[in-house]
Amino acid sequence: MVGIGEKKASILARELGLFTLKDLFEYYPYRYVDKSRFVKIAEIRSAEVYTLLLGKVIAKQIVGGAKSQRLVVRLADETGSIELVFFRGIRWISESINIGAIYVVFGKPNYFNGTFNLPHPEFEKFNPQKDYKKEKFMPLYNTTERMKNAFLASKQLSQIISAAVKKFSSFIEETLPQYIIDAYHLCSRREAIVCIHSPFGEETLAKARFRLKFEELFFMQAEHLLINSNRKSNSRGFVFAKVGENFNTFFSKHLPFELTNAQKRVVKEIRNDMRTGSQMNRLLQGDVGSGKTLVALLSMLIALDNGYQATLIAPTEILAMQHFQSINRFIGDMNINVSLLTGSIKGKSRKNLLTSLADGSIDILVGTHAILEESVIFNNLGLVVIDEQHRFGVEQRAKMWTKNTIAPHILVMTATPICRTLAMSIYGDLDYSVIDELPSGRKPILTTHLYDRDVLRLFDFMKKQIEQGRQIYVVYPLIKESEKLDLKDLMDGYESIERAFPLPQYQISIVHGQMKPEDKEYEMQRFKKGITNIMVATTVIEVGVDVPNATVMVIENAERFGLAQLHQLRGRVGRGANQSYCILRTKDELSSDARFRIETMCRTNDGFEISRADLQLRGPGDVSGTRQSGVLDLKVADIVKDEGLMAQVRTLAQNVLADDPHLTKTQNLPIRKYFMTKHKVSDFSMIS
Repeated sequence: MVGIGEKKASILARELGLFTLKDLFEYYPYRYVDKSRFVKIAEIRSAEVYTLLLGKVIAKQIVGGAKSQRLVVRLADETGSIELVFFRGIRWISESINIGAIYVVFGKPNYFNGTFNLPHPEFEKFNPQKDYKKEKFMPLYNTTERMKNAFLASKQLSQIISAAVKKFSSFIEETLPQYIIDAYHLCSRREAIVCIHSPFGEETLAKARFRLKFEELFFMQAEHLLINSNRKSNSRGFVFAKVGENFNTFFSKHLPFELTNAQKRVVKEIRNDMRTGSQMNRLLQGDVGSGKTLVALLSMLIALDNGYQATLIAPTEILAMQHFQSINRFIGDMNINVSLLTGSIKGKSRKNLLTSLADGSIDILVGTHAILEESVIFNNLGLVVIDEQHRFGVEQRAKMWTKNTIAPHILVMTATPICRTLAMSIYGDLDYSVIDELPSGRKPILTTHLYDRDVLRLFDFMKKQIEQGRQIYVVYPLIKESEKLDLKDLMDGYESIERAFPLPQYQISIVHGQMKPEDKEYEMQRFKKGITNIMVATTVIEVGVDVPNATVMVIENAERFGLAQLHQLRGRVGRGANQSYCILRTKDELSSDARFRIETMCRTNDGFEISRADLQLRGPGDVSGTRQSGVLDLKVADIVKDEGLMAQVRTLAQNVLADDPHLTKTQNLPIRKYFMTKHKVSDFSMIS
């Protein structure tokens, strides 16, 4: 590569994963700064804004001991002076800077001890012949400490990339067909790569970024669609040809309430999937309380009607027990054997259960990760339902594929709402169903924000609710006191509630993750049966607790919770006909992000709107848990800001593949070549 020796090449490979010219070309700047205007030293007001200075070096000195040694250079102009501080390469930099010479200095100020300084700025001797206005758009690249120590900071990386692009840009190949480029008025890929590293102006930079965003999102969506199509073509699935006695009996005699239109639509989508002869892989989204468990049961009954077993896997014992109890309550006296398998079931009970499962006596198995173990053998597994699927790793889910000679149908469910943009990005290779309405009769939960100082007002409200026969959750973020985080811990909160709600008039339960399963279950049952008025808990109750009589959710230190978790906790109430309340209690001083979260929760009960707000606040990787897995490895596009473009390119990808499913037409060869190069395959069907 240009300007890169063996040592620097090794650092770029190790630190950034850059191995080839193509990698280098596609390592885009994360932002640009204006280097066309010199700022006076006295004008520096912020430690957040990159600054370009022109001044004379009036002093320099190496100070500090061996371990804290630094070079301090004093730069002055007619308005004042500032220290330039260097911690690395001290000797070389000191020899490069001459007292009395005029320098152009660029860096991000630091505010320390009441004054600004510039740590490790870029510097060069002032050249009166140079037109500095040409550097209006200076690219900044993400680097690491190791790179900076090896003199591969943003400036050096920019020089290397610019030189490489200048010399080798003629080798950049087009990846999009000409008819797409013409239809969407895109610049060429070569123009985009050249311009994004060395912008000529705002207009050309905008065109370059749009072209690269378009390409990035188009190929992401096209790949999702190809994987889905290839899976349906190549993966056999059980044919559930009929809807029989189990489904019809349940639907006519045991259905607890009339299905919503959304539930009917989703059941139909699942039904159509399972009779095609291809393996179903469908994501079912539904807000808390929308009736996903009922849809899952109806789907499992179709499996039973066709002679197959079904299983429902949940991430926690509490949630597995909740599903087990709900399903048995739903089916009543129907001749269906539903069993529960968790890590707590051992010895003879476990052995007998596994025997019944293997000989087909068990129709539906509900459980936790324990179901994934090799010793758990089904007689004829046809459908797997995975609840709160984001809590299971890909490898764990894949284990269920081996539980039958032909992979069973897979339905993954989540009550963590994901806005459509993010769902298209992460789960674009899955079929996608949404239950977007709640059962009739449910009243919207009223959400209120209180401060720590409002404790008496809170306790008074809680007592009035208990007088009306209602029950209350109080949730804390921690179990043990933390010096690092200034939070009320669970035990302290429990004691304060005990004082305010004394025996025998009030009964209080406590549940947290460090309790033994049998102790947790004992306390949960006391609350469910109405023996206790208040449950003090950690987020262990985030999923899997269904007590219709509980009408108040108090969340302490609510500023410490993310939006998705706040919404999940709120969903524990509002499950009966009575008005329910969620009270978010915080300290008096809130950060802007925390205030945004609290205001969002108070404004809306819509999980999908909350998901979108969370996406704006935290970014897609944090929300979906995919940042480390690289699922959303987007270099230019932003799935929040580019939502419209995302939908546009998905429609385009659908049209392209509908017209040319295997991309064999001459006009689509650039797309075909892109995928084959990316996946290093010769057989196009192997892309999935």
